Amino acid sequence: MKIIQHFVDGKKFLGDSKRVGKVFNPATGEQSAEVKLASIKDVNEAVSKASKAFVSWSNKPPLQRARVMFKFKELIEKNSDELTKIIVSEHGKVYEDAKGSLTRGLEVVEFACGIPQLLKGEFTENVGSSVDSWSVRQPLGVCAGITPFNFPAMVPMWMFPIAIACGNTFVLKPSEKDPSCSIRLAELLKEAGLPDGVFNVVNGDKEAVDALINNKEVVAMSFVGSTPIAKYIYENCAKNEKRVQALGGAKNHCVVMPDCDLDQAVNGLMGAAYGSAGERCMAQSVAVAVGGIGDRLVSSLAKKVESLKIGPGMDKESEMGPLVTKEHLEKVKNYVDVGVKEGANLIVDGRNFKIQGYENGYYIGGCLFDNVKKNMRIYKEEIFGPVLSVVRAKDFNEALELVNSHEFGNGVSIFTRDGDSGRTFSSSAKIGMVGINIPIPVPMAFHSFGGWKRSLFGDQHMHGPEGVRFYTKLKTITSRWPSGLRSDPEFVMPTMK
Repeated sequence: MKIIQHFVDGKKFLGDSKRVGKVFNPATGEQSAEVKLASIKDVNEAVSKASKAFVSWSNKPPLQRARVMFKFKELIEKNSDELTKIIVSEHGKVYEDAKGSLTRGLEVVEFACGIPQLLKGEFTENVGSSVDSWSVRQPLGVCAGITPFNFPAMVPMWMFPIAIACGNTFVLKPSEKDPSCSIRLAELLKEAGLPDGVFNVVNGDKEAVDALINNKEVVAMSFVGSTPIAKYIYENCAKNEKRVQALGGAKNHCVVMPDCDLDQAVNGLMGAAYGSAGERCMAQSVAVAVGGIGDRLVSSLAKKVESLKIGPGMDKESEMGPLVTKEHLEKVKNYVDVGVKEGANLIVDGRNFKIQGYENGYYIGGCLFDNVKKNMRIYKEEIFGPVLSVVRAKDFNEALELVNSHEFGNGVSIFTRDGDSGRTFSSSAKIGMVGINIPIPVPMAFHSFGGWKRSLFGDQHMHGPEGVRFYTKLKTITSRWPSGLRSDPEFVMPTMK
């Protein structure tokens, strides 16, 4: 059986722990590897190596750090097919979707290549007589990232390229369900010229997470995952005096107005709800049908959901692949059962989907509910599967109230031809990322990604300008070079004259 190790101090690292986890191919249900699960000692070893590497790496000129990122970018492009196939083999998403997610991660690397410009400070000459003042941004130290299974390339690359380019060192704890991509990225970074110890990968479970939280040399933590774990990370990192950004769960709504281009809305919803088998934090899992458009919307959606091409991720005909694990498949099926019991109308039932030759794979067909109410669990909770719920709203104001009253505030979209509706909605929605006739409003790398309410714990979003601010600390210097004449001491608050 293949053993997936850690990557510490520029090389594969077996570690002290004897514990292992199982890695499966979701398309077949067969075990493909065992992954080492780090002990506290293993994690502390990785942090120690990162701490030692910080001394020299943080003193490298930003231009030298950027050149490593440029080389890393080139190597990702060169090895794109290999990385994409790794994602497909352990996560299950279809090839083109996996490739697209890798590209979105690559865009953050491209953004990090501009770090010399991004780290330029501010300078004011003569804030007072012969006194100058300026601010600079300096690296923090050892940073850590804990990332989910659904984007084994993209989400880690939201974090470590910017952290490293800013002069920090990094310890990544990827999901133990699909760990191979992170190891390959670490190898490519070394090939790009990154010094040993600057980027490290430790595989593991809660023991590894807690070890990172409790290690005093880790000064900043980035996390993407469910809301309960995000809250746990946020609270415990704060207790350990760490800077923290923790992105939690989502229940993204798509408001469909009566005046919209219905075909555009339906096609957008299909990709947003069923792409990556709904295993996206930006998946549109609720369609809010406003006014009289509900019946036409549900009818159009049902036909397309029933005709979804579901199969292995490497099959070019597949539009949707399997779920990531057997346990997650059962969890999603259970949510569909709950929705039926709660009285929602199950228009399309994908629970019994089977594919010949892949009977042991973790497949479910697309599911579509109508007449879902806001007190139902399938409306309130994040399902993280290919389940779309249609909620009826009598008018724009009721739809907006639905969006704003939900505990999550990650992403939202509206489909409309009316500029006033679009502008009012984007201004009034209490959501971190808003799309107008855009089904998945994920910001580009030179903007920043993050939600509101219980979708984000912490003050700063990920990547883009917010990422640079998160991975640096501000220092302001005020300077005067006096003449040979000494002045008398002053015992009042200094003011500039």
